[in-house]
This record gives sequence, C-alpha cells and structure tokens, in this order.
Amino acid sequence: MTDTSTPLFSFGIVADPQYADIPARPEMNRYYAQSRGKLSQAIETFNAHELEFVVTLGDIIDRGWENFDAILGCYDALEHRCVLLPGNHDFSVAPEYLDRIHARLNMPAPWYDFKVGGVRFVVLDGNDVSLFAPPPGDARRELASARLAALQEAGAINAQEWNASFSRDQLDWLDRTLTAADAAGEDAILFCHYPLYPQNAHNMWDAPEILSLLAAHPSAKAWFCGHNHTGNYGQLGHTHFVNFKGMVDTPDENTFAIADVYENRIEITGFGREESRTLIF
Repeated sequence: MTDTSTPLFSFGIVADPQYADIPARPEMNRYYAQSRGKLSQAIETFNAHELEFVVTLGDIIDRGWENFDAILGCYDALEHRCVLLPGNHDFSVAPEYLDRIHARLNMPAPWYDFKVGGVRFVVLDGNDVSLFAPPPGDARRELASARLAALQEAGAINAQEWNASFSRDQLDWLDRTLTAADAAGEDAILFCHYPLYPQNAHNMWDAPEILSLLAAHPSAKAWFCGHNHTGNYGQLGHTHFVNFKGMVDTPDENTFAIADVYENRIEITGFGREESRTLIF
C-alpha cells in the first residue's frame, strides 16, 4: 500500500515581485522597491525547507532592464534550483533588450519541460503573441493586434492590452508534451504567468482554446499562475487552476507558498497573504 502521508517532494512558489527602484503607488497597491526585502525573506524560508526548486511565476520586474540586476541578485542566496519565467512587465524594457529576456531569466528555451520523479513540470511563456514581447516588426505583434481587436469587438472582459496569448507553435508543443505525459502515466503541473480560469479580466486571450486542450489530457493536473495580484482559484474537470497573489501588493506583508506533492494530491501551504489549500487529483 502506498504511503500517502509523506510528500514525494516539495517546491516553492513566488508570484509577481514586480521590483523597480521607483516610488510606491499606494492607490494601485504597488510597493515596487519593497519586493527585494520580501523576496529575500521568502528565500530564507525556502532555504529552511527541503525543496526540489523554487518557481517565480513572472513579473520579476515592473520595468527597466537595469532592475533585473537588483532583484535577480536576491536569488543568489537561494540554495535550491531557481525556475523563472517571464510576465508582461518583464518586457517593459527598451526594444533592444526584448530578445534577451529569456536568457536573462536563465531559461533554456521560451517554453520547456522537466521532470521530478513521475511529475512533469511544463514551463510556458504566455507573452508569446502579445503587443509588447515580440521585437518590433515581428509578425506576432500584428497577430496580437488582430486577436485583441476581435476580443474587444466581442466585448470580452479580458480584452486588455496587458494580456497575451500563445503562438500555434507553443500550443502544438504543449499538446505533444501532454500527450507524452498521458502515455507515460505522469502527472503534469503547468507554470504560466497568466490565468485561464475562472473567467477574469486577467485571463489569456486564447483561454478557451487552451482550456479545451487541457481537458483532452488527463495528465494536466494543475495550472499555477500569477498576473492577477488578488489571487484566484477554480477547478475545471481534472485540472486545478491556482492564481497566486502578487508579492508587490503590500508595503510589508509578504506572500509566497510551498507545495508538497503527493501521489494523489498537492498540499499548498501559504505564507503571509497566500492561502493554504489542498488540490485532490
């Protein structure tokens, strides 16, 4: 009989530090410069636990290429593997830096997967087709404009310039990756900056198409994201959708989490403003 009282492994989660060396905007709940201290505090907690890795779900900076140095320096103290992926604000840099973001975050590719035990982790770039991430002149910008215009015409609540979508290449890759996970009997946990569900103004432009894809793959157990700083949760079919709260949002109260992975569930322990929850497979 399998022991379900001990986790197979654990990992840490951070969302939206959104650091910048600029004044706070209390009317927006944005305390940009405070995120270095909060992230360092989170890393201190992570280092006290046995973790396979720590993932940061995008918006490492608020703006400005120079701000990467200061916030990424905090991760030098992390004793675990560091997994970073970009959010919309990470592309708020001068145009000449746009094609260097993934390398700056030490990503082996804009989207990729890795395995820990029998669990496949899928790292995605929701900024792929957007108004801000592709370099000027890239055809994906024109495609993004068309997608946004269609959503605006339909009156969609997520028809926002600060949202984005996947390219066909990334969607096809995701389909192949989850097909392989299905065949291997693996559980898949997906990381993306943007939410898909429940319906919200922050959701990806192509959320319905991605949700249909996930529904077709029994391996897709969880989608972990940031972007909506107030947080959110929903379950659709066999997939749990957890939107983690934004670290940048308070002057001093922190928010981050540790996920304990079991054969039949994930136990999320929230710190600070983050909620604790159990995700049953």
